[in-house]
Amino acid sequence: MARADTASASLRSDSIKGLAQSIAKPAYRRLLTAEPLLRRAVPVLIIAFMLTICIGAAVQVLEHRRQVVYEATRAIEALADHLATELDRPARDGRPRLARAADALEQALPAWAAGAGRRVLIADADGKITAGVPNEPLTLGRHILDVLGPSQPLTTFGAAAGAMEIMLADGETAFATVRALRNPVGLLAVIQSRGEALANWRSTTALTVTLSATTGFVVLILGFAFHWQATRAREADLIHDTVRTRIDTALNRGRCGLWDWDLARGRVFWSHSMYDILGLPQKDDLLTFGEVNALVHNDDINLYALATQLADAKVAAIDHAFRMRHADGRWLWLRARCELARQDGEDGLHLIGIAVDITEQKTLVERTVAADLRLRDAIETIPEAFVLWDAENRLVLCNSNFQELHHLPEEAVEAGTSYETIVAAGRKPIIRTAVANDDKEPRGARTFEAQLDDGRWMHISERRTKDGGYVSVGTDITKIKQHEQKLVEGEKRQASTIDDLRQSQHALEMQTTELADLAEKYAEEKTRAEDANAAKSKFLANMSHELRTPLNAIIGFSEIMESAMFGPLGAARYTEYSRDIRASGQYLLEVINDILDMSKIEAGGIHLAPETVELEPILADCLRVVSTRAGEKHVALHSQVDPAIRLNADRRAVKQIALNLLSNAVKFTPDGGAVTMRARRRGGMVTIAIADNGIGIPREALHKLGRPFEQVESQLTKRHQGSGLGLAIAKSLTDLHGGAMRICSALGRGTTVVVRLPLRARQPARGDVVQAASLQPEPVEA
Repeated sequence: MARADTASASLRSDSIKGLAQSIAKPAYRRLLTAEPLLRRAVPVLIIAFMLTICIGAAVQVLEHRRQVVYEATRAIEALADHLATELDRPARDGRPRLARAADALEQALPAWAAGAGRRVLIADADGKITAGVPNEPLTLGRHILDVLGPSQPLTTFGAAAGAMEIMLADGETAFATVRALRNPVGLLAVIQSRGEALANWRSTTALTVTLSATTGFVVLILGFAFHWQATRAREADLIHDTVRTRIDTALNRGRCGLWDWDLARGRVFWSHSMYDILGLPQKDDLLTFGEVNALVHNDDINLYALATQLADAKVAAIDHAFRMRHADGRWLWLRARCELARQDGEDGLHLIGIAVDITEQKTLVERTVAADLRLRDAIETIPEAFVLWDAENRLVLCNSNFQELHHLPEEAVEAGTSYETIVAAGRKPIIRTAVANDDKEPRGARTFEAQLDDGRWMHISERRTKDGGYVSVGTDITKIKQHEQKLVEGEKRQASTIDDLRQSQHALEMQTTELADLAEKYAEEKTRAEDANAAKSKFLANMSHELRTPLNAIIGFSEIMESAMFGPLGAARYTEYSRDIRASGQYLLEVINDILDMSKIEAGGIHLAPETVELEPILADCLRVVSTRAGEKHVALHSQVDPAIRLNADRRAVKQIALNLLSNAVKFTPDGGAVTMRARRRGGMVTIAIADNGIGIPREALHKLGRPFEQVESQLTKRHQGSGLGLAIAKSLTDLHGGAMRICSALGRGTTVVVRLPLRARQPARGDVVQAASLQPEPVEA
C-alpha cells in the first residue's frame, strides 16, 4: 500500500473529530465556542469587581469621616453659640452671670452638650480660666492660651474663626471654637477631642473594611475556584486531545478506518483514515447508505441483506472480509469487525467498528501460495531425493526421486502418512555405512552413506527443522565413490612426484633471492625516474618562461604589421602572413602556458587561495570568452545555472576549469552544434556539467584522457589542434579542491564532462603534488 499516504495521515489529529461533533448537542458546541472567551473574561470581571468594592469602601469611609468631622464642628459651634447667649443674659438679681461662672455654666449647659472628650472653659478678661466643664482643678487659674496653644487665631477672631482643628498645648489634636462674652468681657472656649469625635467612625470603618475584605476574599476564592476549574478543564481537554491524537495515529498507522452506521437513518460516518485508505477526499459529513454500497464489491457482501439481518436482530456482530473500490479504480481488501450498540437517548441502533486494510495480507497469501507451488516445482526438479517430515514423523512432502528410490506407490506418499507406513511400503538399502559427524554439526543432524542393491551409492543428510520435524536429502554419490578410487591410485603417483618437488623447491628459493635483488634495483630505478620527472617539470617551467618573452614580441609585432600601424606593407599577402604569424604565436603561447601550468601542478608549485565566490558570474564570464570561437563555428551556447550558488574555492582555478572544458567542447563540436553548461547545488557539493553533441570519444580511449599530452586522435589522424593539457589541468585543479571529475561519451553522439566541487575547498598540505590520472568513464544514457 501507499506508505506515503499513511505517513501523511498520521500527522492529522482530527480523524474522529467529526464523530464527536455529530454526537455532541448544539448547546455544548456553542459552549465550546464561548469557553475561551469566558476563561479570559471571568478573571477580568472578578478583578474589576474587587477593585470596585475596594474603591467604594474607600470612598464610603472617607465620606463618613468628613460627615463625622462636619457634625462634630457643627455641634461645638452650636454649643458655643448657645452658651454665649445664655451667659451674656443678665441674671434675675441683676448681677452678671460671669460673677458666678461655675454656677452659670452648669445652669446654661444643656443636657445634650455633655459628651465624652468635650470640654467647656470660661476665661475672664485677663484670659485666666475661671470655670470649666468637666471641673478640672488643675485647669482653673491657668491662662486660656496654656490650654489652646500660644498662637491661636481662635482667641483673636473669636466667632469669626468658627470651629477649627487645632493642636492643644499638651499635644492632643482637637476641634475647638471660641466666643467672646460681653457681660462682662471674657472668653468661652468649647473643645472636642478628635479621637473621641472619631471613635464611632473608627468602629464603622472597621466594620466596613471587614465586610469589604470578607466579600473580596469570597470573590477571590470564587475566582481561584474558577481558575482551578478552568485549569482542570484545560487539562481534561489536553488529555482528550492526547487520547484522540493517539487513537487517530493508531487508526492512520494501522491502516484502519472507523465506521459508525446509523441503521435508523441510513447514515454512515467514516473517519479520515477511512477516506485515506480509499483515496477519497476527506469530509466530516455523514455518508448515505447508497454512497457506501456503490463502493462495495457485490460478490463479497450484500449491505441490504446485512442491514435487514441487523434490523431483525439476527446478527449482533460482524467479522467479514470484502472488497471496496479505491479512487483510482482498483479494489482493496478490507476486514470489517463491527458490533451493534445503542446510544443513550436514542432509539435507533448503531453498527460501530473498524475496517482494516488487509490488501497486503491478501497479496502476501497469494504470493505464499505461488511461492509454495514454485517450491514444490523446484523440489521436484532437483536430482536429489528429498523428503520432509513433521514433528510427529508424518510426511509433509517429497519428490519423485524419493518415491523412485524406495519404490513407493502413489497412495503411500500422500501428505500425513506416518513414517512407519512409508518404511513398510518401501525398500531399504542393502549396505549402510555411517559417516563420522563433524563436531560443528548441529544437534539432531546426521549424515550417512548407503549402498543400494543396484550398486549405486547414496549420501543421505538429515537435519532437524525449527518446528521439530526432519528434512532428508539423498544425493547420488556413485561417481564420487568411483572418483575416490581413482584418487587412491593418484596418491601413489603423487608420492613419486614429491621428490621432484623438493628438488625444484631449492631452485625456487634461488629464484626468490634473485627477485628480491631485482625488486631493490626496481625501487632505485623508480626513484631515479621520479627525480627525472621532477627535473623535467622544472625544465619545462623554465623553458616556458624563456619562450614566452620572444613569443610576446612576435605576437605584438605581427599585430602591428597586420594592422599596418606605420603604413601599408606593400602587398596584401603580407597582411595574411602577419595574421598567420599572430595566430600561430598565440596558439604556441597557449600551449606554453598549459605546459607551464601543468609543470607547476606536477611540481607542487600551485597553491589554492580559497575565498567565497559566486559561481554564476564566473561561468557567465567563461561563456563570454568562448562565445567568439563558438560564433565562428555557429555553435549554440546554452546556460542552465542555478542562481545564488556560493562556494569556498579558488576563483582563478574554478574559472580555468570551466574555460578549459568549454574550449574543448566548442573545439570538438562541429558547425551548427550546441554546447550546454549546467550548474546546481546538491547536498554539500556543487555540480558543473558541460555537454556537447560533437564527435564523441570511443569508450576504449576514455581511460587515457586526463593524462598530460594524451589525446584521442593520433598525430597522423587528428583534425583539431591542441596539446592535450586542457583536460589534465582541469582534472588536477579539481583534485586540488577535493572534488572529482567524470566523463561520459559515445562516438558520434557527444560528450558530457561532470565536475563536482565541495562547497568548502580542502586545504592541501604544503608540498602536495597532484598526479594527473585518467578519468573514470561512465556510460551514456540513451
